[in-house]
Amino acid sequence: MTGPGPVAIASAAVAAAAPPGVVRPGGLPELWHDPALIRAVALFGPLVAVLALVAAARPTARETAAAVVATAWNAVVLLPLNLVAIDAGWWTFHAEGAVARGGLPVDLWLGWSLLWGALPALLQRDLPAPLVVGVLTWLDLILMPLAAPIVRLHEAWMLGEAVGIAVGLVPAVVLAKWTLRDRRLGPRVAVQAVLAGALLLALPLYLAGMRPAPVPPVLMGIGVQVAAVLLLPGLAAAREFAVAGRGTPLPFEPPVRVVDTGPYAFVRNPMQLCVVLGYLSFALLAWDARPLIGAVVAFACAAGPAAAHEDERLRRSFGPAWDRYRAGVRPWLPRPRPWPGRTPAVLYVARGCAVCAPVEGWLVRRRPTALRVAAAEAHPRPLRRLTYESADGLRATGIAAFGRALEHLHLGWALLGWVIGLPGVARCLGLCADAFGAGPRTTSRAAPDA
Repeated sequence: MTGPGPVAIASAAVAAAAPPGVVRPGGLPELWHDPALIRAVALFGPLVAVLALVAAARPTARETAAAVVATAWNAVVLLPLNLVAIDAGWWTFHAEGAVARGGLPVDLWLGWSLLWGALPALLQRDLPAPLVVGVLTWLDLILMPLAAPIVRLHEAWMLGEAVGIAVGLVPAVVLAKWTLRDRRLGPRVAVQAVLAGALLLALPLYLAGMRPAPVPPVLMGIGVQVAAVLLLPGLAAAREFAVAGRGTPLPFEPPVRVVDTGPYAFVRNPMQLCVVLGYLSFALLAWDARPLIGAVVAFACAAGPAAAHEDERLRRSFGPAWDRYRAGVRPWLPRPRPWPGRTPAVLYVARGCAVCAPVEGWLVRRRPTALRVAAAEAHPRPLRRLTYESADGLRATGIAAFGRALEHLHLGWALLGWVIGLPGVARCLGLCADAFGAGPRTTSRAAPDA
């Protein structure tokens, strides 16, 4: 929906319950045109609706995750949507106090996020997704003009409505559906990682009006690249939750095993650490002390009661496996080399391939941790590319396998491995490698590896 979304739903209820009074030509009592009342109902209307659904049937952990992700999606999307709407002349906001950038009332923003997030996510327990989208769209088209005077619609507001539905409501409903049915784990985790970065880092900095300092472009470019490297382990950690732990960063659908691979082989809290480092790096880029407050708050939240609660939950879930991991990996200071107790793996290299064979010697000289390099010819099945297989069932081939092997070296090489693991990077590098003669070659079974 667009800006007047939560107001649209609330206006119907208020119009029905309002006491008799002066009625404007539009048919609404004079009382409804009080901006304070409109903003209050815009926030508490969706909130009461969500709480009513929760009271009617207590949501499961997966249903809670669906509601959280869908709400977070809209909380991130609605701000830029409304900035575009103002610039495009679809509608404008006219409110005083508690407003975000562009004049968007915060209460309207929060209520709208619930209306398009938690509410349709919970409604999908009993209703099909198309019906949920259709009902909310229909109500908006009928009732959203009643949002005045907080929201003033212009001639092209219907176009804004369509854009809002396309980028806000529909994706949130789809994400909720995937979560409820436990589908598309990889895309869901990728979205969660982006939302976490936006809500915990980018959005607070934007709302605080932070801007990079005026420095030479070369220095700014170097600073941005350093910041990207500091944030990289957080993205790799989210990927590891999906591919190795078969779970997500959300506590409502956690991994099914202790994840001790990827960034988790070096540090116990890579995502939280990246948020802190993100604030610190932006403090340098903006040459402003205010982001340091964000770094302190992020660290205090992650290292305080939340850490104790998470530790107890993981100990109950995984027992001795968690205790061993906790004893070997520090929470905030990364290890220079991966934890020796991490899940072991084997990298199969075709020794008969002149292009691939040098990889074995290069890796062995760097003394990989928990990685054995073996001959591809000794594998039970014919292999066509460099192949990485871990004891927990993780498998990668080609350039992606090499990236995985780099994670068994020191932290510097691991960072390169995580770059290779970014979406599309391994495929692009693989095509380049094929063009230079490192294409697939089928190996034949030979004598067992010595």
